[in-house]
Parts: sequence; C-alpha cells; structure tokens
Amino acid sequence: MSKPMERHAQSEPRPMRQQLWWIALGPSIWAVHFLACYLTAAIWCEKFASAGSANSPLWWLIGVYSVIALVGLIVVSVMSFRSFRRGDPPVSYDFDDPHERTPFLGFTAYLLSLLSIVATLFTVLVFLLVRSCD
Repeated sequence: MSKPMERHAQSEPRPMRQQLWWIALGPSIWAVHFLACYLTAAIWCEKFASAGSANSPLWWLIGVYSVIALVGLIVVSVMSFRSFRRGDPPVSYDFDDPHERTPFLGFTAYLLSLLSIVATLFTVLVFLLVRSCD
C-alpha cells in the first residue's frame, strides 16, 4: 500500500512558487543583455571611440554578452520544454488543479524563452547593421 503513495508523491507537481520564476527568467535574461549591450555601446562611443577608430573591442564585448545570453536562454528553453513534456498528454483545461498547471506554465515559459532568443538576435542584428558610433 505504501508503493502507490510513494509513486503519487513523486509525481506531484512542484509548488507554484518554484515554477513561476521560469516564466520571467527568459525575458529577464534578454532585458539584461539589451541593457548591457546598449550601455556598453553608449559608454564606448562616448569615451573611447574617435572619428576613424576601430570598434573591435566593442564588438567582442557584445559578442561575449550575446553568447552568454543565448546559452542562458537555451538552458531555460530546454528546462521549460522538459517541464511542459513532463505532464500528462494534453487534456481539456476545464478544472484548475496542479497537474494541469505544470504543463501550462512549462509551455508558457518555453514560448517566452523562444521569444527572448529572437529578441536577443534582433538586438545583435542592430549592432551588425550599424557598424559605427556616428
């Protein structure tokens, strides 16, 4: 009799407070990346860039920021997708119970992390298209 109870305890979804932060993590990583890129570019262009100077240290910094952000977003995306797939097969969402919330929150976090990956790539695209500080 203890075996079904143990199995049921293992399949219980995590509490809501442990899952909700995954939803905000993807957009937060993008926001930090966005601010880091634009603040670095503003400081570089104001303090260090001259009329004919190369901006290669700036491009390296933005590249490092972007790689770190994309790796973090991919990790969030994979973990969210696993949380989404961990639930039962899709059923109608007629009742509110923790078993139905787990896949929904995982799917929401997964889609937001994918959107954040696209936003990060668009942020990098601006720096690739506008090559100078002028």
